[in-house]
Amino acid sequence: MPVRLSQFWQLMDAEFGSAYARSLASHQRLTSLGGVTADEALEAGVAHREIWLALCEQMNVPVQRRLGSDTRSRPKRE
Repeated sequence: MPVRLSQFWQLMDAEFGSAYARSLASHQRLTSLGGVTADEALEAGVAHREIWLALCEQMNVPVQRRLGSDTRSRPKRE
């Protein structure tokens, strides 16, 4: 499933905090993407999901948190 840019930043902010997320995006070199930063990859048109997953892998984000938190309300069971 594609990740929109707004979703990418929501995931980044939720996982790393907004200030650290911006720092990671501009400074962390992603080895699986050829050594570019997330910002450089975004500018080059790399899929947002691919960048997010590369960051997750490199920063050791647990698999269960890689899709973000489920904040949608769930229907109540009767």
